[in-house]
Amino acid sequence: MIVEWRAKAREDRSNVFDYIAEDNPAAALELDDRIEQQTDALPEHPELYRVGRRRGTREMVLAPNYVLVYRILKRKAIIEILRIVGARQNDGRRAKR
Repeated sequence: MIVEWRAKAREDRSNVFDYIAEDNPAAALELDDRIEQQTDALPEHPELYRVGRRRGTREMVLAPNYVLVYRILKRKAIIEILRIVGARQNDGRRAKR
């Protein structure tokens, strides 16, 4: 299997890096390295991480505040990185009031 990053996921990664680097460049580099290592290892164990909140996705916790969302396209032998979201962000559903 190969890992492919969607454009929005690449944008998310860049935004997270820039945001963290404003206050702590070393922490931004550390998180970016962790993202690289963990996504590079996905083909070995693509189902290692928890089932996602959205059907057909899985979620890798990168740090207490960030979650990487991906899906496995078995027929194409692709692991598709969809987004990196802040853990405090909702999953697109509005809270009921």
